[in-house]
Amino acid sequence: MSSSSSDPDKLMTKADKLTKLSFTRWNADWKSATSLYEQAAIAYRFRKDNEKAKDAFEKASKGQEMISSPWDAAKHMESAAALAKELGRWNEVSDFYRRASELYRECGRPQPASDALAKGASALEEKSPEEAIKMYDEACSVLEEDGKEQMAFDLYRAAAALYIKMEKYSDAAAFFLRLGSAADKCNAINSQCKAYLSAIIVYLYAHDFQQAQKCYNDCSEVQAFLNSDQNRCATKLLSAYEEGDAEEVKRIGQSSAFNHLDHVVIRLARKLPTGDLQAIKKAADDGEDSLDEDDLT
Repeated sequence: MSSSSSDPDKLMTKADKLTKLSFTRWNADWKSATSLYEQAAIAYRFRKDNEKAKDAFEKASKGQEMISSPWDAAKHMESAAALAKELGRWNEVSDFYRRASELYRECGRPQPASDALAKGASALEEKSPEEAIKMYDEACSVLEEDGKEQMAFDLYRAAAALYIKMEKYSDAAAFFLRLGSAADKCNAINSQCKAYLSAIIVYLYAHDFQQAQKCYNDCSEVQAFLNSDQNRCATKLLSAYEEGDAEEVKRIGQSSAFNHLDHVVIRLARKLPTGDLQAIKKAADDGEDSLDEDDLT
């Protein structure tokens, strides 16, 4: 192989010339240029020249778009995104994975479109958690729109776990409830009940008893949850809160009943209760007293 055909810098120069119009070139030759960009990208990556490899894959992706091959364009864009991650270019990680997702959707392929967004979200969890959340949300929506909620279960959990890490407990609970709703559509009863119990535990960890009680009441309208072990566990836990019995809350939180939940939720359950239970007990007692006064029989 001659040096000109194996030198990625020369391949890039040649490819760039093929895409530029001039007095002697009236039409860009994207097909030939794309092949050269692809060869250069692989050579740069082999040399571990990630910066140039990233740029070459980006141009190869553009080339595949120009010759009406969005699937290959998306693949190259994912390669560019992975290299951007190696280089710590977090804005490009987000932009490239999003673009890859759009290209997959152009092919009518929601699963890889969602996967690309999820890869971006996972890469950004540490450096840009807010952006990661947006990408998890979009990844779930792509599958929801295609009626493939069951494929999104791990994404709901990942987003909820990240919200917990960010100490945004209401948002975490909302994602668990979204998982419960998706599971309901798929008739995945076990996942549904675990998601509802998880949301209740998250609210209790945030010491928002009223919201936990409301969540419990709303979820109990779903027959599958009403008859579940998870419902019985939630009932015992909320009763212990209403009675102001911190030791019982601790005992239930440490029990094996939570072992099948996500690890992040188990850790929260093990730390219950997180605040003073006396105000909750007083509110419960006051509620009972007002009921007695209204009882005229």
